[in-house]
Amino acid sequence: MRRLTLVVLLFASACSAGPAPSEIVPGNAPAPQPAAASTVTAAPSSSVGPAPSCDATASLRPGALPAAGQMPAGSTMERILKRGRLIAGVDQNSYLMGFRNSFTGEIEGFDVDVARQIAKAIFGDEKKVQFKIVTSAERIPMLKSGQVDVVVRTMTITCERLKDVDFSQVYYQAGQRVLVRRSSGITGVDSLKDKRVCVASGSTSLGNVVNRAKTTVSVPNWTDCLVMLQQGQTDAISTDDTILAGLAAQDPYTEVVGARFTEEPYGVGVPKGQDDLVRFVNGVLEQMRADGTWSGIYGRWLNTLGPAPAPPAGRYRD
Repeated sequence: MRRLTLVVLLFASACSAGPAPSEIVPGNAPAPQPAAASTVTAAPSSSVGPAPSCDATASLRPGALPAAGQMPAGSTMERILKRGRLIAGVDQNSYLMGFRNSFTGEIEGFDVDVARQIAKAIFGDEKKVQFKIVTSAERIPMLKSGQVDVVVRTMTITCERLKDVDFSQVYYQAGQRVLVRRSSGITGVDSLKDKRVCVASGSTSLGNVVNRAKTTVSVPNWTDCLVMLQQGQTDAISTDDTILAGLAAQDPYTEVVGARFTEEPYGVGVPKGQDDLVRFVNGVLEQMRADGTWSGIYGRWLNTLGPAPAPPAGRYRD
């Protein structure tokens, strides 16, 4: 009995040695920030001097679409047809626009369905597309290097970007707003002067808010911004209403506030100089408007933004 008592006392002593768990990991330890998060103090610019001026949303007029599987000889589309798949740069972190379905593992969303329609027009099969995941900052480099045929990733058409890549006509008209925690007191962009705002690097949203907030934090993906908002590391997220609608759908304790304070016309990005592919994509978009495909895709993914509006009308410079 004495030996048993001694063992119990020694065991109890061993268990009580050392600090309690709360002493090892402080409960108020700061949450880690996403990888590559950085504070931005000025709007990024790829060139010195004023921004270029152009009629950015005027694209190349489409001709009649060739039959699927019968692309013009020597065309960019024929090269894609011979390869056997379209390579499209898309997102996997923007719920509703381009995201990975956690149940199926498939990439889905409004932008993804637009890319599938381009593949369908070339091959007659919307499944003949390889999706390459790209961040906002990677969109133009991926097009310039030829690693993708097109980018369909909430990409705003701007004169600055047209120096490096070409665009289709506008396939969706978005606008920048603000996402906050409910009951935050923030009512829109004019409430950000003393707040911390999160944006994605390489997006037009960054330049639109950097001088409107006390602190602007740049991260690779919009889901990184949502995590920072949930952890109290930022007060708001500001970007296109399409992206914010997806973030709000993932967190019922957030809400989109304020009116649009920018216009963000989305276009399909195409490598510079591939005019035939630009005209082909524009033909696909015209067809999507005419046969109701565009409205069907909107209803599938974006009805949280309200009833389907009329698709953007094509504008051409030739």
